[in-house]
Amino acid sequence: MNKEIDLQKLIQNIILKSKYFFKNRTFKYILTSVLSSLVTVLVIFSVIIYNKNIILDKIFQLRNEQLSEMINNEIASDTTLLNAEKLLESNASEKSLNEEKIKQEAIDNAKKVSQKSIVDIVRNANPAVVSIALYKKIPKYELVLNKNTKKIEQKENGFDRQNVGSGSGFVVSPDGMIVTNRHVVDAKNVEYEIILNNGGAQSAEILAIDPIYDVAIMKISNSNKKYEYLELGDSDKLNVGESVIAIGNALGEFKNSVSVGIVSGLSRSVTANGRSGLSERLEKVIQTDAAINPGNSGGPLIDLYGKVIGVNVATATGSQSVSFALPINSIKSIINSVKKTGKISRPYVGIRYVAITEELKVDRDLPVGYGILIVKGSGKDEFAVIPGSPAELFGILEGDIIIQVDGQTITRDEDFAYVIRNKKVGDTIMIKLLRNKTEKIIYLVLGEAK
Repeated sequence: MNKEIDLQKLIQNIILKSKYFFKNRTFKYILTSVLSSLVTVLVIFSVIIYNKNIILDKIFQLRNEQLSEMINNEIASDTTLLNAEKLLESNASEKSLNEEKIKQEAIDNAKKVSQKSIVDIVRNANPAVVSIALYKKIPKYELVLNKNTKKIEQKENGFDRQNVGSGSGFVVSPDGMIVTNRHVVDAKNVEYEIILNNGGAQSAEILAIDPIYDVAIMKISNSNKKYEYLELGDSDKLNVGESVIAIGNALGEFKNSVSVGIVSGLSRSVTANGRSGLSERLEKVIQTDAAINPGNSGGPLIDLYGKVIGVNVATATGSQSVSFALPINSIKSIINSVKKTGKISRPYVGIRYVAITEELKVDRDLPVGYGILIVKGSGKDEFAVIPGSPAELFGILEGDIIIQVDGQTITRDEDFAYVIRNKKVGDTIMIKLLRNKTEKIIYLVLGEAK
């Protein structure tokens, strides 16, 4: 009974409170807003459901338009890229063609410059290059009647000048000093005539002939005139492959002929045969493929600076592209000596020796396989150390092995005679030698060769 009364009270309380909320204005406003929003949502949803096909079509239409625009943009972009690639290819091709054109123009210009350079060098050098003619007086005879004997006899009637040789040379000083080969002027009872580039002829005399090296120094007799001359270069700075120019009296007939080539080799050793049949060993010569023939002998070998770096001396028999020239640095001391003293002053040690090889080392049980061994000759007067020579004066003995001169090791390539040849009379040199397998240093003053 009590539970039922409690329930009735609870329901009455809920009803009373509900009446209170419905009577409250704020609650009414909230409820109205919520209901209105629900109605709006229901209306919109109903419209969407009713027009869904139209809306979807519109969405698809917009989407298609966007896709179409994107595709068109991509196509345009691809076209632009393709055009750009074609343009780049075109530019690259044009650039390549331009580069090839520029490269070819540079090569052509270099050739023109090279040709112009060679033409200028030859033009400047020619006045100082001379031809050397050798003439011999040959008696002329005529037949005459001897009045006493009534017989026909030969009678000398003057002389004919007969050409017995020719070669080339070049002027090295304004007073007409000329360098040529010894074998060009190596003849007895002859007269020498210098034919200048302008065709003029001058008589000349020999000032000095080198007995060891194939060099002769001449002088034009008319010293009142100033002559064109060539400057001397530095043959020690030559490199294989450098361009060189040979000028000379080709075959003894074609004056101031020019041939161009390169340095084919350096420090060659060759044996040359002269007109007299004598042969000589030439050391440290320059090999070139510039055409050199007997008439070119004594002429200059010139670098592209217009300076003399060699004296044409020989050509290999049966070869068209192997010729040789004496390096100018080996001749400078000769030229300077003749200028100062009027003769060739050659430095002199005063020893007789053999070059040491591996075979000689083994055969004589020597401590080294290089240098030179001082030995006497087979004749009684062929001393190992020449009496009264600098070698004797400064204590060099038979059996000594010279291995260095001024720090330069003596080998087959660095021949002792060549090393001494490039010194001057009066120079003090340091010689390192082995004596009884013990190293020894000797300072020696070079004398003058007789």
